[in-house]
Amino acid sequence: MQVNVRTGEIIYTPPQSRDDILRVMPNLENVINDESFYPVDPLIKMAVIHYQFESIHPFYDGNGRTVRIINIFLLILNGLLDIPVLYLSRYIIRSKDEYYRLLQAVRDENAWEAWVFYMLKGVEVTALDTIAIIQSIRSLMARYKTEIRSKLPKIYSQDLLNNLFTHPYTKIEFVERDLQVTRQTASKYLDQLTDAGLVKREKIGRHNFYINQPLFSVFKDTP
Repeated sequence: MQVNVRTGEIIYTPPQSRDDILRVMPNLENVINDESFYPVDPLIKMAVIHYQFESIHPFYDGNGRTVRIINIFLLILNGLLDIPVLYLSRYIIRSKDEYYRLLQAVRDENAWEAWVFYMLKGVEVTALDTIAIIQSIRSLMARYKTEIRSKLPKIYSQDLLNNLFTHPYTKIEFVERDLQVTRQTASKYLDQLTDAGLVKREKIGRHNFYINQPLFSVFKDTP
């Protein structure tokens, strides 16, 4: 059920019974799986599928997250993505009022064009954001490679660099595993990286986490 958060008015009520959901699901399944059933550009089809899934609302919770995963799988299936890196969630969350308004306009006014353009804009914005993130990570990795080689040449390796950029943080256990070294050696490496200002040690409970703060900032601050 979609409710106007300002007025409390019920804007849209999806199918409520099992039979009603089962009655409308085959159309969605055909749009997704049968190319001849709805032969349009994959990006337009993605927008249509998104609308259908949100309107059917087959699950009690998690419908938005589920359909965004379906969007990504559809783009991979059609050769528009090689790996699942197009996350529309940020775009939708930041424009949530417009998102729900345009969904409802399709239901009330058959206003497909505005909805499709909204989703296409989401793909464009998200793709540009993702490219910016990837370029920032590549630049940061190159900087770290130079700094570790310069400041800590005895411990530098590509495996260590990869470890520092697999997640925004690492742990002694991760370095042990990825570099195939002892716990003592892993701890020594991380202490040296901390002293060089390349990671920041944070103790949480009994465990030390070594945070790559510039990498964390890439994900946090990229528009």
